[in-house]
Amino acid sequence: MTAALRAILFDLGDTLIDFEPMDTRGVFRAAARQTYDFLRARGIEPPPFEAYCRRQFQAVRWAYFWAKLRRRDFNSLQILRSFCSDFVGASLCDADLHELAWLWYAPLVEHSGVEEGLADTLSTLRRRGYRLGLVSNTFVDGAIHDRHLALHGLLEFFPVRVYSSAVGYRKPDPRIFRTALERLNVAAGEAMFVGDLVKTDIVGARRAGMVTVLKQPWGGARAGRVADFVIRQVAELPDVVAKLDSSGRDNGVPAPAFAG
Repeated sequence: MTAALRAILFDLGDTLIDFEPMDTRGVFRAAARQTYDFLRARGIEPPPFEAYCRRQFQAVRWAYFWAKLRRRDFNSLQILRSFCSDFVGASLCDADLHELAWLWYAPLVEHSGVEEGLADTLSTLRRRGYRLGLVSNTFVDGAIHDRHLALHGLLEFFPVRVYSSAVGYRKPDPRIFRTALERLNVAAGEAMFVGDLVKTDIVGARRAGMVTVLKQPWGGARAGRVADFVIRQVAELPDVVAKLDSSGRDNGVPAPAFAG
């Protein structure tokens, strides 16, 4: 018999907050324009916009390259701080730096949304006594994601939020899952992880010893093959949890055939 379920952890992007397809270059350019205008409004005169946009893109791409090479994530806040100091010649206070980081991220918000009734679903899970948390692979500073979650009325549900930009390591590294579990004060066998990517979310959570739920809106995957459970939307989760607690945990959830 396995332990009773006590906690549910979620991935962030395309699990809790859905992002629509977008023109990445166009979004980045819009972000550069907003940060550029912000600096000018503060009395700072950056280099010409095209050079500013190009150098900012190169700084992020270079940081991403080194992060992949070292298998350690970076924090966009530090990139912006260095960029402003070295290229723009400006030293920003922490409040202005965080606002700059938000403006750099804000164009993504325009391409995001959450499923209808998500807050009600999370309220149901919390009311049933489950501890909730999230684990996200991201180079965006955690405070920026917190602000995005707050815009959708979701921040209050997640007292534990582990971002790779803060801890360094990324899913599927088991350490990022263990960090969240320690902060929730639960064992891996008492926790479930919900995510949309098999190679990072499902494989990593399985290696950490958690029950896995794959969110796949377009369908195709079958429970027991790539994950313990497959759902199309988070609204299905209370029924999955009820099924798990009433029968699956007592009888033992079949191990998925996918080995990662």
